[in-house]
Amino acid sequence: MKNLEISKRDLDVIWHPCTQMKDHEFLPLIPIKKANGVYLEDFDANRYIDAISSWWVNLFGHTNSYINNKLKEQLESLEHVILAGFTHEPIVKLSERLVKLTPEGLTKCFYADNGSSAVEVALKMSYHYHKNRGEEKSLFLSLKNSYHGETIGALSVGDVELYKQTYEPLLISCIQTSVPKDQSIEAAIEAAKDLEELLHVRHKEIAAFILEPLVQGAGSMHMYHHRYLSEAREICDKYNVHLIADEILVGFGRTGTMFACEQADITPDFLTLSKGLTGGYLPLSVVLTSDEIYREFYCDYNENRAFLHSHSYTGNALACVAANATLDIFEDNDVIQNNLKTSKYMREKLEKFKSLLHVKEVRQTGMIAAVELKGFKSEERVGLKVYKYALNHGVLLRPLGNIVYFMPPYIITQQEIDIMIDTAYEAIKNLNLID
Repeated sequence: MKNLEISKRDLDVIWHPCTQMKDHEFLPLIPIKKANGVYLEDFDANRYIDAISSWWVNLFGHTNSYINNKLKEQLESLEHVILAGFTHEPIVKLSERLVKLTPEGLTKCFYADNGSSAVEVALKMSYHYHKNRGEEKSLFLSLKNSYHGETIGALSVGDVELYKQTYEPLLISCIQTSVPKDQSIEAAIEAAKDLEELLHVRHKEIAAFILEPLVQGAGSMHMYHHRYLSEAREICDKYNVHLIADEILVGFGRTGTMFACEQADITPDFLTLSKGLTGGYLPLSVVLTSDEIYREFYCDYNENRAFLHSHSYTGNALACVAANATLDIFEDNDVIQNNLKTSKYMREKLEKFKSLLHVKEVRQTGMIAAVELKGFKSEERVGLKVYKYALNHGVLLRPLGNIVYFMPPYIITQQEIDIMIDTAYEAIKNLNLID
């Protein structure tokens, strides 16, 4: 079979991310030949509903005809050009649109090519801003259970125990504060008190507080109330600490609003965006910040105050065209309202999980839903069992440990949601029977 042939060639030469490669001695690798809409198709003509948007990036389906055509047009004129000393129309247009779309006061765009790099940019920019003002603030603050990427700086401000244990000697200075324990207002206020107490004592050391608004993605899809964002904004202002909103996962409609920060009516000092920015087509990320921060770096060459950061593919023209096409779809279709209807249908379908013996909690924020399992030891690898069962039934799920989550493309139909949810339900219901 073609799948087996491609898999063998792959395993001879490729080291895959977030993968224990030895697993592929018994776990088949799935080579994808083509994709359309919410479906992936392998070389043996098996189809899978992409219930996780291919690592949370795909918004409007695979091989979307509108985005495809825009990219084809751009290929005839410009694929890439250095962004130092040069520019191009797609990036100017994209930046103008992002400034209008994002919370008020974010007026400057600095580009990179992936989410981790955007986090690095925001961290460096915050530290350097304070340095230019004569303040030495080399410590960063993040939430417990957080994840912000896997480059050294991004790992440093995360709170994934395995990563911290492994790479601790390499990490930059960072401390954590309590994350709201659940989605209640009370939990948000309680965690905000902890933040206030910490910053009261240590604010002179801390450059910035970074958080994932509303949903901690890789942190088991933990969710909290938007009241915490408004509290955090007020406390950071009080103590001269920057607020970095990492919306790499939750931006572009995932939580029920275009950006999660909108639900608290706040403007962060830095907003990091990636993943859905290009509709899942090409690597691109951006950090938006304010004129106030921008001006602190604006100087004559010999003053040595300029920001020091660059990537070869910064502001790639093709990626910017994909991003503009993605924003066109938002403008031309009532995407947010449609998402609210879709998420409501998902919520109704999720109710039945609550009756299952092994379900601890069901939670949802917009187009992100999670079912947390209980009663299993880590060595049982129940997530892997769910993954294998779902693949055999035509659905791509990729649980985070004991968390089975759903984050499909926005174009998913009710019928496809039924298949996605029902497959996960049967997998969990029959866990003790699955090999």
